[in-house]
Amino acid sequence: MLIKVYSTPSCPWCTITKDYLRSKNFAFEDVDVSKNREAAMEMIKKSGQRGVPVIDINGKIIVGFDQARIDKLMKS
Repeated sequence: MLIKVYSTPSCPWCTITKDYLRSKNFAFEDVDVSKNREAAMEMIKKSGQRGVPVIDINGKIIVGFDQARIDKLMKS
């Protein structure tokens, strides 16, 4: 599984998302879009959104913290 979390340090939902992934022992790449403009543009292109978190699980995009969707995608 390839998981990428587009986030910012000041975003509480980003922290919740990453804490949840860690609690499930899911390895992920944390991308700080506040410091990486190229990654921010990549996130917008993938999701159509400027808000964080955006989670990319094997090319499937989740905008915001959606525990049920994360669990579903991690089982498939």
